[in-house]
Amino acid sequence: MLRCDVVHPTSDSTRSAPTPTLSHWDAVGIIVGIVVGIGIFRLPSLVAANVDTGALFLALWVAGGVVSLMGALVYAELASSFPNAGGEYYFLTRAYGRSIAFLFAWARMTVMQTGAIALVAFVFGDFASELVSLGPYSSSIYAAAAVLLLTALNVFGSWQGAWTQNVLTALIVMGLLAAVGAGLSVPAQAAVTETSGTGSVVGAAMIFILLTYGGWNEAAYLSGEVRDPRRNMVRALLMGIGLITGLYLLVNYAYLRVLGLEGIRTSQAVGADLLRATIGDAGATFLSLVVCIAALSTLNATIFTGARTNYALGRDFTIFRYLGRWKTRGETPANALLVQGGIALTLVVFGSAGGRTGVQEMVDYTAPVFWFFFLLAGASLFLLRRQAPDAPDPFRVPLYPVIPLLFCSACGYMLYSALAFTGRWAAVGIAVVVAGVPLLLAGRSSGAPRRQP
Repeated sequence: MLRCDVVHPTSDSTRSAPTPTLSHWDAVGIIVGIVVGIGIFRLPSLVAANVDTGALFLALWVAGGVVSLMGALVYAELASSFPNAGGEYYFLTRAYGRSIAFLFAWARMTVMQTGAIALVAFVFGDFASELVSLGPYSSSIYAAAAVLLLTALNVFGSWQGAWTQNVLTALIVMGLLAAVGAGLSVPAQAAVTETSGTGSVVGAAMIFILLTYGGWNEAAYLSGEVRDPRRNMVRALLMGIGLITGLYLLVNYAYLRVLGLEGIRTSQAVGADLLRATIGDAGATFLSLVVCIAALSTLNATIFTGARTNYALGRDFTIFRYLGRWKTRGETPANALLVQGGIALTLVVFGSAGGRTGVQEMVDYTAPVFWFFFLLAGASLFLLRRQAPDAPDPFRVPLYPVIPLLFCSACGYMLYSALAFTGRWAAVGIAVVVAGVPLLLAGRSSGAPRRQP
């Protein structure tokens, strides 16, 4: 996925809830637009590094689609039963109380959102280096420059149009189709069933696969705006995630067919390398340019939304009141932007210390924390089903409790994998979250939070 779409708030003066106006086809288009992002052009190389056969490589992408579908169904019930702009924050507050919700907000500010900013910045750096290399640390230089520039632009005030995101999504899909077409149009240069003696680490591979599928949790919030959600949400999720899974399978088959498993492993920009091998440098340059533009848009959107959730944290909790100040000139949460930019830039600097790119380091940094809170959010469904829903006639997960149990089991396995197969940056991310506990206790003693989120 590696993208974040900005949702502009609207006035509640005339309507207390959204009007269901979307058909299941509308929802399918939105789901594809949210999930399909720049990760598919970069992360398959990290997946290939953790599998030893081409068949397993493709099978795990199918497994990623299945897990994503189960999670989307769980989130669809949560979102339709308890519609709230706070999303997971609200679910965790309702199910577990304010302490867990506080730690989630802290983790989002210091690990998940800022780690995502650094991750997208590194992806931008990898593909920008395909266009103009700045030396052995080219990716890191580009990443740091992008974070600095876009944070500064947001401090002075910026906007992001929905049409821009739609155009970029169309370009990304076109890039994927170009990669598929190029890979299938030439004689196979590598064996798709290629076997390597490296050994497979399925859990580590799934971390990168599910990151590429990321975004379905946002799609699940469509349940309040889809007509006949009980029927159409299942149809939209099945069709949307099914289409994405099929597209990802075709793209990765093309990667295998042309580059082979070893070629995918050694690539820093696998999509560009595929087009270079089939079309030539012009094709690789075009794709690199498309991914760079899309990455900058995604990075800007992630900076935009992240700063505003941190601003809300400052408004909710006195201990973070510095973040809750709004800059009237430019209409931006300037303090929240500066703190977020400083954390992200620190991650870029330290994440690049081990080599040319920090994508692996940022995945390690965010994965354990991400899957821990994802597990809590999934399990909250069992607790919240005992409460009366906020909205009438909500969507219900089919085959309850089997699908939620399977999803929570998958989250538990991914949490184990994130702890077992990641590097030292995973420990850093966990330590940063734990550091929020003293702040929670200090906030309690000082009378915070300021208001009910």
